[in-house]
Amino acid sequence: MVHIRRWAGIATALLATELLVAGTAAHAAPAAPDAAPPSVEQAVTAKLLGQARAAGEAHADASDTRVTVTRNSGRWAFGTAVTVTSHEEDIHPTGAIFIARAEAGGWRVGFDGEAEFSALAAESPLVGKQEREVLTRTPSTMYAGGDYRTGMALPFAVGQTWTLTSGPHGWGGYEAPYSSIDLAGGDQVVRAARAGTAYTMCTGWIRVIHDRGYSTDYYHLWSSISVNGAAVGQGAYLGYTGTDVTCGGAAYGRHVHFGLRQNSAYVPIAGHGLGKWVFENGAAAYQGGARHGSTWRGAGGAIYNYGALGFNQAVVDANGGGTLTRRSGPGAGYAALGSVADGATVTVSCSANGSSHTGRYGTTSLWNRLSDGSWVSDAYLWTGVNGPINGWC
Repeated sequence: MVHIRRWAGIATALLATELLVAGTAAHAAPAAPDAAPPSVEQAVTAKLLGQARAAGEAHADASDTRVTVTRNSGRWAFGTAVTVTSHEEDIHPTGAIFIARAEAGGWRVGFDGEAEFSALAAESPLVGKQEREVLTRTPSTMYAGGDYRTGMALPFAVGQTWTLTSGPHGWGGYEAPYSSIDLAGGDQVVRAARAGTAYTMCTGWIRVIHDRGYSTDYYHLWSSISVNGAAVGQGAYLGYTGTDVTCGGAAYGRHVHFGLRQNSAYVPIAGHGLGKWVFENGAAAYQGGARHGSTWRGAGGAIYNYGALGFNQAVVDANGGGTLTRRSGPGAGYAALGSVADGATVTVSCSANGSSHTGRYGTTSLWNRLSDGSWVSDAYLWTGVNGPINGWC
């Protein structure tokens, strides 16, 4: 592994490059010697800090940017890059997994979630076959064009109840988007929310790259696994909740700081389904909470992990509790066939238009045929999609 904390060296190299292209032929100073091409560590650091500045991350400490080359061969390099922050509240480190290839005079660098990263992963001899299947997926449209399904459980064991110690907030604290939540309790074992490929960003910080453009971050871990592209299943052990702040930030009381990313950026966790809960923002960072059916849990509330919601499944939200009537056809005029409880999970076979109804999220005429042949109004289901989730009947 190769580590670097040499931003001053990068600045010198960039300054030399600027001097070579500045001035005019008539008034040029004596020619400076050719600047040495940047190292891969310098190229990765420059890109990471450029992105951090563009995102307004003023807290990033340029003097302590850590680039770790975990694999290299010939013109290729692979590893992680992290901008380490100070140990203050509401600040967290940022970072990326990178693939780089040496080209004339420099390096072509791609960060996880970027199209460039996928293209380089497809060519790089440093990427194994199984890992390549995950890393070469082309980044999807953000939220897949209005599709907020993740296929994720919560980051602890299915069947356990933990405390939502903090509602949606930024990865670094109060900044937007509110991509993150804090969780603690249960057996304190932090687990992968969905299957994917795992990487150690720094001590106490694991990133798992999933399908559909998503990845998840887990910070403050104790006894976390050390991984460099290992395949992990949903529910795989990642570490214990803790207060580790090796790469910056602060933690008071053991917990996991869990963040949601899509493509190459943190994205709002609100509206996404995790463990069959739908997260919602509050009036300010760290407020808000999550809803399962009609049940609401705010910050400080108990969250039960029901497991992942399938992509053809829905959670019944009767908009106030009670039950939802099942019908023999797509409309309130059809015969009643029984009911299904608020919070229940149902499987959708297909959809059709019928009578209009108003639920928690608005008015719709869409009806869903369930796997048992009965029909229910989409107004009383949370699917993560504003439309059919399994085609038309």
